[in-house]
Amino acid sequence: MSDSQTKMYASFSLPATIVTKVDVSRLVRELERVDNELTTMAVRAKTGASVADSPVFSDQLAAFLDCNDISLGTSAQRSELIKQLRLLKDSLPVIHMTFAVPADRESLGQLAQWLRTTIHPQVVIAAGLQPALVAGVYMRTPNKVHDLSLRAQLDSQHDLLVKELESLRGHK
Repeated sequence: MSDSQTKMYASFSLPATIVTKVDVSRLVRELERVDNELTTMAVRAKTGASVADSPVFSDQLAAFLDCNDISLGTSAQRSELIKQLRLLKDSLPVIHMTFAVPADRESLGQLAQWLRTTIHPQVVIAAGLQPALVAGVYMRTPNKVHDLSLRAQLDSQHDLLVKELESLRGHK
């Protein structure tokens, strides 16, 4: 990625390992750390001091860089990338999902990937827990609420269930 090819945050793709807004915040912090380490290494190399090993990337950062075909060449490129990631973090579409039991990271990653292909390519999930749901999920977007719980399904079919139960009692 050269200076003339700086990617804008709206064109970033998020890998499956990045599920929440917290993951994106962690990505920004890690990129700032890597930028500091690379800048320190460059200054030490200019002064003739011993240069430390290259910085270590997390799997999330490596996947993000690979997914977007980004290299961390110059300090100016890294600064622009950090700026664009901050803008991305502030503009991410968030879907709030409340589950009856804690969702595992792998399932959330698969769900995020499905949401990214069907709803928005940069959507992230804010997962919550509500044991009273019993089964299903309660999903909230900025302008709509979807109750996909077993309780909501039973409530919507209440009259049919009562009718069926009455017909079963009548056949005895």
